[in-house]
Amino acid sequence: MRETFQLSWHVVVRNWRVYAKDFLANISPTAVDPALLLLALGMGLSPYMKEVEGHPYTAFLAPGLACTTAMFTAFFEASYGFYVKMTFEAIFKAMLTTPIGVDEVLLGELWWVGIKGAMMATGVSLVLACFGLFTYLPWIFAMPFIGAAVGLACGSIGLIASTLVKNIDQFQLAYAFVVSPLYFFSGVFFPVSAAPGWFRVIVNISPLYQGARLSQMAFWNDFHAGEALLRTFVLLAYAGILSLIAARRVRKRLIL
Repeated sequence: MRETFQLSWHVVVRNWRVYAKDFLANISPTAVDPALLLLALGMGLSPYMKEVEGHPYTAFLAPGLACTTAMFTAFFEASYGFYVKMTFEAIFKAMLTTPIGVDEVLLGELWWVGIKGAMMATGVSLVLACFGLFTYLPWIFAMPFIGAAVGLACGSIGLIASTLVKNIDQFQLAYAFVVSPLYFFSGVFFPVSAAPGWFRVIVNISPLYQGARLSQMAFWNDFHAGEALLRTFVLLAYAGILSLIAARRVRKRLIL
């Protein structure tokens, strides 16, 4: 077991070194896009809107933007990134000629999407905190854990998609019918409490919604122990179950 963790960490280190080579280019969209979206939607619409759930619209948007950044980063890393390494670059074939095995590759990739989710959620939160959108700054230390869980759940969706597609263009289907609905209908842009009952039921089973609610509690310093525990449990359950499904499917793909 110890050797498995050590070898899987080498996969993480390899991914980090590749990512760090163009760190500024890789990190720029992550930091800039949420700020621009906040400026365009938040500051652009706030003068025409009343407060949303007791917060200015910019403050309402901010927590969801941190989570959606973790989601997009993890999904694209685990779908396009994983598929390219597996199919075109033959990175995993090369790894499998070393002491690193299929289990170590899988564990390393899952660690990597979780780490990237944590990095991006925290980085965006720090940027948004510069706009004064974090009510109680110590809660920012919760964001790496929220981002990691969201990243692991959504990254697993990307890994599952990578085992289903027959060519790289088919990832558009997963993006259009899974990731985009999660993005637009997980309580990021409007309060779910105002939606019809059937819609609230659907949204409440979204893994991104669990992360968005936890992020809102952190940003707004509005902690509710019961709800926080429930959301945390559901989000971790999603991350665990989806990771197991992804691991099972990817293992078969790598062995073949």
